[in-house]
Amino acid sequence: MMRRAIFYTLLALSILTTGVSCRRNIYKADIKNVNVSLEVKRLEKDLFTINPARLRDSLSYLESRYDGFLKFFGYVINIGEAGDSSWIAGLTSFCTNKGNNELYQFTLGIFPDIKWIEKDVTEAFRRYHFFFPSKKIPAVYTCITGFNNSIIVGDSALGISLDKYLGPDNSFYRRLEVYRYQLAKMNPGNILPDCIYGWVSTEWSFSGTGYLQNNSLADMIHEGKILFIVKLMMPGIPDDRLFGFTPGQVKFCRDNEGRMWQYLVEHNLLFSSDMLIRKKLTGEAPFTTYFSSESPGRAAVWLGFRIVESYMEKNRDITPGMLMDEKDVQLILEKSRYRPSAGK
Repeated sequence: MMRRAIFYTLLALSILTTGVSCRRNIYKADIKNVNVSLEVKRLEKDLFTINPARLRDSLSYLESRYDGFLKFFGYVINIGEAGDSSWIAGLTSFCTNKGNNELYQFTLGIFPDIKWIEKDVTEAFRRYHFFFPSKKIPAVYTCITGFNNSIIVGDSALGISLDKYLGPDNSFYRRLEVYRYQLAKMNPGNILPDCIYGWVSTEWSFSGTGYLQNNSLADMIHEGKILFIVKLMMPGIPDDRLFGFTPGQVKFCRDNEGRMWQYLVEHNLLFSSDMLIRKKLTGEAPFTTYFSSESPGRAAVWLGFRIVESYMEKNRDITPGMLMDEKDVQLILEKSRYRPSAGK
Protein backbone atom coordinates (compact mmCIF):
# COMPACT_ATOMS: atom_id res chain seq x y z
CA MET A 1 0.00 0.00 0.00
CA MET A 2 2.91 2.35 0.69
CA ARG A 3 4.22 2.12 -2.87
CA ARG A 4 0.75 2.77 -4.25
CA ALA A 5 0.44 5.84 -2.03
CA ILE A 6 3.80 7.10 -3.28
CA PHE A 7 2.63 6.91 -6.87
CA TYR A 8 -0.66 8.62 -6.13
CA THR A 9 1.44 11.41 -4.63
CA LEU A 10 3.70 11.50 -7.68
CA LEU A 11 0.70 11.57 -9.97
CA ALA A 12 -0.80 14.48 -8.07
CA LEU A 13 2.50 16.34 -8.12
CA SER A 14 2.93 15.76 -11.84
CA ILE A 15 -0.49 17.23 -12.54
CA LEU A 16 0.22 20.29 -10.40
CA THR A 17 3.72 20.88 -11.76
CA THR A 18 4.06 23.51 -14.44
CA GLY A 19 6.40 23.08 -17.40
CA VAL A 20 9.96 24.33 -17.38
CA SER A 21 10.25 27.99 -18.21
CA CYS A 22 12.93 27.54 -20.85
CA ARG A 23 12.43 24.41 -22.93
CA ARG A 24 15.60 23.14 -24.62
CA ASN A 25 15.91 21.14 -27.82
CA ILE A 26 17.03 17.86 -26.30
CA TYR A 27 17.59 16.32 -29.74
CA LYS A 28 19.97 18.99 -31.02
CA ALA A 29 23.40 17.81 -32.19
CA ASP A 30 26.14 19.67 -34.06
CA ILE A 31 27.46 16.87 -36.27
CA LYS A 32 29.10 18.91 -39.03
CA ASN A 33 32.55 17.76 -37.87
CA VAL A 34 31.56 14.17 -37.09
CA ASN A 35 32.94 11.74 -39.65
CA VAL A 36 31.36 8.32 -40.02
CA SER A 37 31.83 6.37 -43.23
CA LEU A 38 29.49 3.47 -43.92
CA GLU A 39 29.14 1.29 -47.01
CA VAL A 40 26.07 -0.94 -46.99
CA LYS A 41 27.06 -4.20 -48.71
CA ARG A 42 24.47 -6.36 -50.45
CA LEU A 43 24.98 -10.00 -49.48
CA GLU A 44 21.83 -11.07 -51.33
CA LYS A 45 23.25 -9.83 -54.65
CA ASP A 46 26.46 -11.79 -54.22
CA LEU A 47 24.71 -14.97 -53.12
CA PHE A 48 22.15 -15.02 -55.91
CA THR A 49 24.48 -13.99 -58.74
CA ILE A 50 27.35 -16.38 -57.96
CA ASN A 51 27.11 -19.67 -59.84
CA PRO A 52 25.91 -22.13 -57.16
CA ALA A 53 28.50 -24.63 -58.38
CA ARG A 54 31.21 -22.09 -57.48
CA LEU A 55 29.96 -21.17 -54.00
CA ARG A 56 32.67 -23.24 -52.33
CA ASP A 57 35.35 -21.54 -54.44
CA SER A 58 33.82 -18.16 -53.57
CA LEU A 59 33.81 -18.77 -49.81
CA SER A 60 37.08 -16.92 -49.16
CA TYR A 61 35.75 -13.90 -51.09
CA LEU A 62 32.47 -13.96 -49.17
CA GLU A 63 34.22 -14.30 -45.82
CA SER A 64 36.53 -11.41 -46.67
CA ARG A 65 33.78 -9.10 -47.92
CA TYR A 66 31.20 -9.93 -45.25
CA ASP A 67 33.56 -10.60 -42.37
CA GLY A 68 31.81 -12.10 -39.32
CA PHE A 69 28.31 -11.36 -40.62
CA LEU A 70 28.21 -14.69 -42.48
CA LYS A 71 28.22 -16.48 -39.13
CA PHE A 72 25.08 -14.69 -37.94
CA PHE A 73 23.43 -15.02 -41.35
CA GLY A 74 24.00 -18.78 -41.31
CA TYR A 75 22.27 -19.08 -37.95
CA VAL A 76 19.28 -17.05 -39.16
CA ILE A 77 18.70 -19.28 -42.22
CA ASN A 78 19.39 -22.40 -40.10
CA ILE A 79 22.47 -23.75 -41.88
CA GLY A 80 24.84 -23.48 -38.93
CA GLU A 81 28.17 -21.67 -38.79
CA ALA A 82 30.46 -20.89 -41.71
CA GLY A 83 33.20 -23.52 -41.80
CA ASP A 84 30.97 -26.43 -40.77
CA SER A 85 31.05 -29.33 -43.23
CA SER A 86 27.34 -28.90 -44.01
CA TRP A 87 27.43 -25.10 -44.31
CA ILE A 88 28.20 -24.85 -48.03
CA ALA A 89 25.60 -27.50 -48.82
CA GLY A 90 23.04 -25.57 -46.78
CA LEU A 91 23.96 -22.27 -48.44
CA THR A 92 23.78 -23.86 -51.89
CA SER A 93 20.35 -25.25 -51.08
CA PHE A 94 19.21 -21.79 -49.88
CA CYS A 95 20.48 -20.07 -53.05
CA THR A 96 19.06 -22.64 -55.49
CA ASN A 97 15.63 -22.84 -53.87
CA LYS A 98 13.03 -21.73 -56.43
CA GLY A 99 11.00 -19.77 -53.89
CA ASN A 100 14.08 -17.94 -52.61
CA ASN A 101 15.07 -16.99 -56.16
CA GLU A 102 11.57 -15.61 -56.81
CA LEU A 103 11.83 -13.70 -53.56
CA TYR A 104 15.25 -12.33 -54.52
CA GLN A 105 13.97 -11.06 -57.87
CA PHE A 106 10.95 -9.43 -56.22
CA THR A 107 13.15 -7.85 -53.56
CA LEU A 108 15.50 -6.53 -56.23
CA GLY A 109 12.52 -4.87 -57.90
CA ILE A 110 11.60 -3.07 -54.66
CA PHE A 111 15.22 -2.24 -53.79
CA PRO A 112 17.14 -1.81 -57.08
CA ASP A 113 19.34 0.72 -55.32
CA ILE A 114 20.02 1.16 -51.60
CA LYS A 115 22.00 4.40 -51.62
CA TRP A 116 19.17 6.04 -49.67
CA ILE A 117 19.50 3.40 -46.94
CA GLU A 118 23.25 3.97 -46.83
CA LYS A 119 22.76 7.73 -46.58
CA ASP A 120 20.14 7.49 -43.82
CA VAL A 121 22.08 4.91 -41.78
CA THR A 122 25.27 6.97 -42.06
CA GLU A 123 23.49 10.14 -40.89
CA ALA A 124 21.96 8.29 -37.93
CA PHE A 125 25.29 6.85 -36.83
CA ARG A 126 26.96 10.24 -37.15
CA ARG A 127 24.55 11.43 -34.48
CA TYR A 128 25.14 8.25 -32.47
CA HIS A 129 28.89 8.88 -32.58
CA PHE A 130 28.33 12.49 -31.46
CA PHE A 131 26.45 11.40 -28.35
CA PHE A 132 28.35 8.15 -27.70
CA PRO A 133 31.89 8.69 -29.05
CA SER A 134 33.31 5.60 -27.30
CA LYS A 135 30.69 3.25 -28.77
CA LYS A 136 31.51 1.17 -31.83
CA ILE A 137 29.86 1.76 -35.20
CA PRO A 138 28.65 -1.45 -36.88
CA ALA A 139 29.29 -2.61 -40.41
CA VAL A 140 25.95 -2.72 -42.23
CA TYR A 141 24.72 -5.35 -44.69
CA THR A 142 21.54 -6.26 -46.52
CA CYS A 143 20.32 -9.78 -47.23
CA ILE A 144 17.21 -11.89 -47.64
CA THR A 145 16.49 -14.56 -45.06
CA GLY A 146 13.32 -16.27 -46.26
CA PHE A 147 11.16 -14.09 -44.00
CA ASN A 148 13.12 -14.78 -40.81
CA ASN A 149 14.66 -11.95 -38.77
CA SER A 150 13.96 -8.39 -39.88
CA ILE A 151 17.17 -7.09 -38.32
CA ILE A 152 20.26 -9.19 -37.53
CA VAL A 153 22.63 -7.81 -34.91
CA GLY A 154 26.09 -9.22 -34.24
CA ASP A 155 29.06 -8.01 -32.22
CA SER A 156 29.95 -5.36 -34.78
CA ALA A 157 27.50 -6.10 -37.60
CA LEU A 158 24.01 -4.92 -38.46
CA GLY A 159 22.05 -6.84 -41.08
CA ILE A 160 18.83 -5.78 -42.82
CA SER A 161 16.61 -8.54 -44.16
CA LEU A 162 15.06 -6.69 -47.08
CA ASP A 163 12.39 -9.35 -47.63
CA LYS A 164 10.74 -8.19 -44.39
CA TYR A 165 10.21 -4.68 -45.85
CA LEU A 166 8.50 -5.30 -49.19
CA GLY A 167 5.35 -3.33 -48.42
CA PRO A 168 2.15 -4.60 -46.78
CA ASP A 169 0.26 -5.43 -50.00
CA ASN A 170 2.64 -7.89 -51.65
CA SER A 171 1.53 -11.46 -52.39
CA PHE A 172 4.27 -13.09 -50.28
CA TYR A 173 2.90 -11.68 -47.04
CA ARG A 174 -0.65 -12.61 -48.02
CA ARG A 175 0.43 -16.21 -48.61
CA LEU A 176 2.22 -16.25 -45.26
CA GLU A 177 -0.93 -14.86 -43.60
CA VAL A 178 1.05 -12.21 -41.72
CA TYR A 179 -1.04 -10.53 -39.02
CA ARG A 180 -2.47 -7.17 -40.02
CA TYR A 181 -0.88 -5.34 -37.08
CA GLN A 182 2.52 -6.63 -38.20
CA LEU A 183 2.02 -5.67 -41.85
CA ALA A 184 1.98 -1.96 -41.04
CA LYS A 185 5.67 -2.16 -40.11
CA MET A 186 6.78 -4.24 -43.10
CA ASN A 187 7.54 -1.41 -45.49
CA PRO A 188 10.73 0.37 -46.59
CA GLY A 189 10.02 3.36 -44.34
CA ASN A 190 10.53 1.21 -41.26
CA ILE A 191 14.01 -0.01 -42.19
CA LEU A 192 15.96 2.79 -40.53
CA PRO A 193 14.03 2.95 -37.22
CA ASP A 194 14.16 -0.85 -36.98
CA CYS A 195 17.92 -0.79 -37.63
CA ILE A 196 18.55 1.79 -34.96
CA TYR A 197 16.19 0.17 -32.47
CA GLY A 198 17.83 -3.23 -33.08
CA TRP A 199 21.33 -1.88 -32.56
CA VAL A 200 20.57 0.29 -29.52
CA SER A 201 18.48 -2.40 -27.79
CA THR A 202 21.41 -4.84 -27.97
CA GLU A 203 23.94 -2.25 -26.81
CA TRP A 204 21.72 -1.65 -23.77
CA SER A 205 19.83 -4.92 -23.39
CA PHE A 206 17.34 -5.14 -20.54
CA SER A 207 18.92 -8.30 -19.16
CA GLY A 208 22.26 -6.58 -18.80
CA THR A 209 21.12 -3.27 -17.37
CA GLY A 210 20.95 -4.21 -13.68
CA TYR A 211 17.93 -2.05 -12.86
CA LEU A 212 17.18 -1.66 -9.17
CA GLN A 213 13.56 -2.56 -9.95
CA ASN A 214 12.25 -5.48 -11.98
CA ASN A 215 8.66 -4.64 -12.85
CA SER A 216 6.38 -3.09 -15.46
CA LEU A 217 7.71 0.40 -14.77
CA ALA A 218 11.26 -0.77 -15.45
CA ASP A 219 10.11 -2.32 -18.75
CA MET A 220 8.32 0.87 -19.77
CA ILE A 221 11.19 3.18 -18.93
CA HIS A 222 13.82 0.91 -20.48
CA GLU A 223 11.87 0.83 -23.74
CA GLY A 224 11.35 4.56 -23.42
CA LYS A 225 15.11 5.02 -23.12
CA ILE A 226 15.75 2.95 -26.26
CA LEU A 227 13.20 4.92 -28.26
CA PHE A 228 14.60 8.18 -26.93
CA ILE A 229 18.00 7.21 -28.36
CA VAL A 230 16.35 6.20 -31.64
CA LYS A 231 14.80 9.66 -31.86
CA LEU A 232 18.12 11.19 -30.87
CA MET A 233 19.60 9.50 -33.95
CA MET A 234 16.55 10.32 -36.10
CA PRO A 235 15.24 13.64 -34.73
CA GLY A 236 12.79 14.20 -37.57
CA ILE A 237 11.09 10.82 -37.30
CA PRO A 238 7.28 11.02 -36.96
CA ASP A 239 5.70 9.25 -34.01
CA ASP A 240 4.02 6.54 -36.08
CA ARG A 241 7.38 5.36 -37.44
CA LEU A 242 9.17 5.79 -34.11
CA PHE A 243 6.67 3.61 -32.23
CA GLY A 244 5.57 1.40 -35.11
CA PHE A 245 1.98 2.61 -34.65
CA THR A 246 -0.59 3.65 -37.21
CA PRO A 247 -1.50 7.36 -37.25
CA GLY A 248 -4.81 6.44 -35.61
CA GLN A 249 -2.99 4.59 -32.81
CA VAL A 250 -0.73 7.59 -32.23
CA LYS A 251 -3.84 9.75 -31.94
CA PHE A 252 -5.29 7.29 -29.42
CA CYS A 253 -2.17 7.57 -27.26
CA ARG A 254 -2.17 11.35 -27.41
CA ASP A 255 -5.86 11.57 -26.60
CA ASN A 256 -5.74 8.99 -23.80
CA GLU A 257 -2.32 9.45 -22.23
CA GLY A 258 -3.72 10.64 -18.90
CA ARG A 259 -6.35 7.89 -18.79
CA MET A 260 -3.81 5.15 -19.54
CA TRP A 261 -1.47 6.43 -16.83
CA GLN A 262 -4.29 6.70 -14.32
CA TYR A 263 -5.38 3.12 -15.05
CA LEU A 264 -1.87 1.78 -14.42
CA VAL A 265 -1.63 3.72 -11.16
CA GLU A 266 -5.08 2.82 -9.85
CA HIS A 267 -4.67 -0.88 -10.63
CA ASN A 268 -1.12 -1.00 -9.24
CA LEU A 269 0.23 -2.39 -12.53
CA LEU A 270 3.36 -0.24 -12.53
CA PHE A 271 4.91 -2.32 -9.75
CA SER A 272 3.86 -5.72 -11.07
CA SER A 273 6.65 -8.25 -11.60
CA ASP A 274 4.20 -10.70 -13.21
CA MET A 275 5.66 -11.51 -16.63
CA LEU A 276 2.24 -11.96 -18.24
CA ILE A 277 1.13 -8.50 -17.13
CA ARG A 278 4.40 -6.99 -18.28
CA LYS A 279 4.15 -8.67 -21.68
CA LYS A 280 0.58 -7.40 -22.12
CA LEU A 281 1.79 -3.86 -21.47
CA THR A 282 4.96 -3.76 -23.57
CA GLY A 283 4.88 -6.81 -25.86
CA GLU A 284 3.93 -6.95 -29.53
CA ALA A 285 0.17 -7.42 -29.92
CA PRO A 286 -2.79 -6.12 -31.95
CA PHE A 287 -3.73 -3.88 -29.01
CA THR A 288 -3.00 -3.39 -25.30
CA THR A 289 -5.47 -5.49 -23.32
CA TYR A 290 -5.78 -3.11 -20.36
CA PHE A 291 -6.75 -0.11 -22.44
CA SER A 292 -8.92 -0.50 -25.54
CA SER A 293 -9.10 -2.37 -28.83
CA GLU A 294 -8.31 0.98 -30.43
CA SER A 295 -5.00 1.18 -28.57
CA PRO A 296 -1.79 -0.14 -30.13
CA GLY A 297 0.12 -3.03 -28.72
CA ARG A 298 2.98 -1.70 -26.55
CA ALA A 299 0.89 1.37 -25.65
CA ALA A 300 2.62 1.47 -22.25
CA VAL A 301 5.89 2.05 -24.10
CA TRP A 302 4.43 5.39 -25.24
CA LEU A 303 4.11 6.34 -21.58
CA GLY A 304 7.64 5.16 -20.84
CA PHE A 305 8.98 7.32 -23.65
CA ARG A 306 7.04 10.32 -22.43
CA ILE A 307 8.52 9.88 -18.94
CA VAL A 308 12.06 9.65 -20.33
CA GLU A 309 11.57 12.65 -22.60
CA SER A 310 10.26 14.68 -19.67
CA TYR A 311 13.21 13.53 -17.55
CA MET A 312 15.67 14.80 -20.15
CA GLU A 313 13.79 18.08 -20.63
CA LYS A 314 13.62 18.82 -16.91
CA ASN A 315 17.22 17.85 -16.06
CA ARG A 316 19.59 19.76 -18.28
CA ASP A 317 22.72 18.30 -16.76
CA ILE A 318 21.80 14.71 -17.73
CA THR A 319 23.55 13.45 -20.86
CA PRO A 320 22.23 10.57 -23.00
CA GLY A 321 25.03 8.41 -21.62
CA MET A 322 24.02 9.22 -18.06
CA LEU A 323 20.40 8.44 -18.94
CA MET A 324 21.30 4.98 -20.22
CA ASP A 325 23.44 4.30 -17.14
CA GLU A 326 20.75 5.28 -14.61
CA LYS A 327 19.40 2.12 -12.95
CA ASP A 328 16.76 3.62 -10.63
CA VAL A 329 13.54 3.91 -12.62
CA GLN A 330 11.59 5.38 -9.70
CA LEU A 331 14.20 8.14 -9.50
CA ILE A 332 13.77 8.79 -13.23
CA LEU A 333 9.99 9.01 -12.75
CA GLU A 334 10.31 11.35 -9.79
CA LYS A 335 12.85 13.65 -11.45
CA SER A 336 10.91 13.66 -14.71
CA ARG A 337 8.02 15.46 -13.00
CA TYR A 338 5.96 13.63 -15.59
CA ARG A 339 2.71 15.34 -16.43
CA PRO A 340 0.51 13.08 -18.58
CA SER A 341 -1.56 14.93 -21.13
CA ALA A 342 -5.24 15.15 -20.24
CA GLY A 343 -6.15 14.45 -23.86
CA LYS A 344 -9.70 14.86 -25.05
